[in-house]
Amino acid sequence: MITRLKGTLLEKQPTEVVLDVNGIGYQVFVPLSAFAALPDVGQVAVLYTHFVVREDAHHLYGFTDRDERRLFQELIKVNGVGPRLGLNILSGMEMPQFVQSIHDGDTTALVRLPGVGKKTAERLVVEMRDRLKDWDVTGTGRHAPVTQAGPPAKQEAESALQALGYKPAQAEQAVKAVLKAQPDLPTEELIRQALKRMVG
Repeated sequence: MITRLKGTLLEKQPTEVVLDVNGIGYQVFVPLSAFAALPDVGQVAVLYTHFVVREDAHHLYGFTDRDERRLFQELIKVNGVGPRLGLNILSGMEMPQFVQSIHDGDTTALVRLPGVGKKTAERLVVEMRDRLKDWDVTGTGRHAPVTQAGPPAKQEAESALQALGYKPAQAEQAVKAVLKAQPDLPTEELIRQALKRMVG
């Protein structure tokens, strides 16, 4: 079982990274929260990982803290929630917001996430409410992003939203709306604000 990787970031995209660990490049799928918290390409990074073995593929999913990995592991125990949907959920909502939605039984907030329909939202609440009853929902501790906005940031934000399952036109509209109000947002914050606009 691979549970932690420390190495040099070779590649970094909104939904996946490549980490060089002693000469071996590991492809790791990450939520947007991890993408925003990771350092620049060429720097050393640590990811807490969850290894999924299937007949047709072996995939690593990475997180910058153990709590987010634990929440991901709880998510994929829910009937109908696979690793990709688990990443979408963690990308579309901050951890405290998701946990609070489960505590409150707020399926309306959950169905706004890409890939989450009414039945899945109801299953999330029913199956996770007891498991998350002791979770702290105060604060996120997320790192402040540093990459400045611009044409590449706009393209990167749109690509990130499309990777989460939104249509190109939807992604472009949301990113444009955010940039119109706040043209100098860093890349990661641009993605987050566009997501909030779409989910909200």
